[in-house]
Parts: sequence; structure tokens; C-alpha cells
Amino acid sequence: MKRRVLIIYTGGTIGMVNDPETNSLVPFDFELIEEKVPELKRFDFVVDSTTFNPIIDSSDMNPEVWGKIGVLLEENYDLYDGFVVLHGTDTMAYTASALSFMAYNLRKPIVFTGSQLPMGTLRTDGKENLITALDIASTYQDGLPMVPEVCIFFQDKLFRANRTTKYNAEHFRAFRSDNYPPLAEVGIHIKYNHPYILNTEEKGEFFVAKKMNTNVGLLKVFPGMDRSFLEAVLNAPGLEAVVLETFGSGNAPTKKWFLEAIEKAVQNGLIVLNVTQCLAGHVEMSRYETGVHLLEAGVFSGYDITTESAITKLMYLLGNCESKEEIKVKLNKSLKGEIYI
Repeated sequence: MKRRVLIIYTGGTIGMVNDPETNSLVPFDFELIEEKVPELKRFDFVVDSTTFNPIIDSSDMNPEVWGKIGVLLEENYDLYDGFVVLHGTDTMAYTASALSFMAYNLRKPIVFTGSQLPMGTLRTDGKENLITALDIASTYQDGLPMVPEVCIFFQDKLFRANRTTKYNAEHFRAFRSDNYPPLAEVGIHIKYNHPYILNTEEKGEFFVAKKMNTNVGLLKVFPGMDRSFLEAVLNAPGLEAVVLETFGSGNAPTKKWFLEAIEKAVQNGLIVLNVTQCLAGHVEMSRYETGVHLLEAGVFSGYDITTESAITKLMYLLGNCESKEEIKVKLNKSLKGEIYI
């Protein structure tokens, strides 16, 4: 039997074409995808598609939409051998990271991709991204999927979703994974880096945990940060966790008021996760005195996690753990390959 791959179009530049009447970009009908990408007819597997109605601009992505993607995956999981999720690039790393935590017993590829130029433009990168993502999602060896995890493909590299960050708003090579090697590199051939691909040992029926708690904040430390600003963020009503973006290997100001504010927030039950502002490297709070103070205040290390992954991991843990203690234990564990300890 032929393999089957489902395209899930959520929105984004890749699915846009120019309307000659209005000279504006409009989404095209993915049921007619073979007219735009005739190369799909040459695949030896079946390609089906489903489209969000209405489509979602990536700037409007939120956990509710992540749950809708999860429902589509659950409903179609037994019908298809792989999935390609088309998504706007701006928040793709957030959505893909979230799905990596939300998906249980995943043993099939879920490949996110998109484009910098619309499918209908002459120099679009969308066609090649789509064709390669479909190829990867359909590739099996000895009856097993080559990449049974949530990932992002863009231009010439396949990355683990929760290790990926969008770093460039213009280049076709828009995504990077500085702390983890690519799962595959694409040239004349697709070369899979087998030692780095996550093969789950989970057994049981596939499902997606759709409960996400959004009482999470992001605070980027910067020189000259005002005390009232810091306290306003830490004392925001309903806030349960904060991703603290610090300098270098996890360093922050040593001013007494700064450390006291962090310590007080932790004592009041706020979870504070320390991640680095750098694209590469990891948090090592015991390395410098400035980091040691945060460690002593009860701040958790994010190790080499991305900011996107840190935020979505906290949303997932807050929504699905039974206690703060369970959350704290799991923050120090790699759940889906998102950190290296």
C-alpha cells in the first residue's frame, strides 16, 4: 500500500498567492495543490490536505490553536504515515515546540515548514520547503519512520522543533538550532543524522494533551532595568511562572533590590526559569557570582533550552502537572530532547 501524508495548513506566507483583481495576497485552495506544485504528482505516496477555516496569522497563534492542531493529528493519526504542518514563520518555533511536549506516544513524523515568500511568487522558497518536508514525512526504513518526532524543516536543514529558533526575518535560511545538531541535512541527497534523532520508547495510543496554562511571563534582563518595572512584572496578577532571560551563562545584576525581588517572588510561589539571551551556549549559574545569587534565590536553570521551548514547556507543565513539586522535578529533566543535562 502507498504511504499517505497529510498537509495541515494553518496559515502563513507559504499558502498565499497574488489575487490579480486586488493585487493582494490571498490563501489558495490546497485541494488544488498539485496545480501549484505539479512535482507532487511524481511522489510514490498519497498527499491529502486540510485547511484551517479561518486561517490563522502566525502572530495570532495561541494555545487554543495548538489544541486544534492536536485534534487534527489525533483524528488522522491512524490514517496517515506522516504529517506536514504549514505555519507562519514568526511563531513556528513556539507552536512546534509546544506540540513536541503535548504529543504522547508519537511514533510518526510531524514536520513543520513554511516560507519567506508566498507560493505564488517567482522565487518562492515555499515549493522546495514543502516538497522536502513531504519527502521527509513519508520516509520509512524497515517499516519504521526515519524521524518519529516533531521537527522543523527550512531550506536545507531539519531541526528538532524544541531546539529551534527563528533568527532572520529575510533570509531563506531563517531558522537555527545552535545547541543541537540538525536531524537531517538536505542537498542532492537527504542525509539523516541517526544518532541525534529521538526514537521514543513510549507505548500506547497516540494522543495530545491540550491543556496549557498561559500564566507564564517572559522577562529579559537589560542594563538599567528599573526596580518598579521588575516588581511590576513579578507581581502581575495570576502569574505562576517566569522565563528570565539573563546575560551570558545565566548572569544577572547583583543589586540587592534585584535579588531580593526575585527571592521574594520565588518564596511567594513563582517559578523562575533562567535561560540565556545568547543563541548558543547554556546556563551555568554556579560559574559566576552573579549566577550563584540566582541559584541561592531558588531560580531554576534552563540549561541550553531555547526561549520558545522554555515558555511552552512551562505552559505544558503548569497545565498538566498535579503539583508544583512535580513541575520542579520535570524542569530539571529532558522531556522531549529539549535540553542537555
